[in-house]
Amino acid sequence: MGFSGAPGTTALGPLTGNLDRAAQRLSEQARAYASDRPVLPTFELLATRATSAPGPDGKYRSRAGDEVVRRYLAAARRAGGVLLLGIQPGRADFLEEVRYYRKWLTEPDVGLALDPEWAVGPSQVPGQTFGSTSGQELEAVADYAAGLVREHNLPQKPLVYHQLAPGIVRDEQLLTPHPGLALIKSVDGIGSPALKTDTWKQLTSTKPPYVAAGFKLFYEEDTSGGGRLMSPEEVLGLRPEPSYVLYE
Repeated sequence: MGFSGAPGTTALGPLTGNLDRAAQRLSEQARAYASDRPVLPTFELLATRATSAPGPDGKYRSRAGDEVVRRYLAAARRAGGVLLLGIQPGRADFLEEVRYYRKWLTEPDVGLALDPEWAVGPSQVPGQTFGSTSGQELEAVADYAAGLVREHNLPQKPLVYHQLAPGIVRDEQLLTPHPGLALIKSVDGIGSPALKTDTWKQLTSTKPPYVAAGFKLFYEEDTSGGGRLMSPEEVLGLRPEPSYVLYE
């Protein structure tokens, strides 16, 4: 179970500011999900963040520096958890961004979370249109990450890909199983419990059988306009049951 976030803003999730305090809040939230399976605290740091400005190289993204990743990883370790590096590539390629964090991905407790909603084309601007990716692009990232696991004799590494709506991930079946990787599709639908459940059913129906299901909740967006957050009991009642639950 995880929290998302980035330094300097609460808009991207509760994982910001005092990270030990955020870890305590995560631990409290996770108690509601306790079952016969242990709950692994997961810090999903938005490492590469899509931007509305092109930046020096015109890629419409900014990258977290080593000091930021180091601080988040240290906090995740103090919490007994893992760190996922979130990637919103803008006009860059997912694989290009993943390779940038190679030295961190050779750590045993660092995985990946890809956010294709923010992967836009060469004439598009993040936030003005939905981005997308393909199973072929996911497969390239998975192949690279699995290679690092083999090369460095690492434990299994999570590779999450988020999907907000249909069409954001194409040809999903081209993503194949990889030894050393735990593949997870996180369904990120926003809105009422009924809307989120409908999105869940629609997007999990296209999930390859070897990809685990994940579910994302939004403390602010899901409750705007007088709405309510789905309860842990409702989340655990989804079928297939989510293996990964993320709060933003």
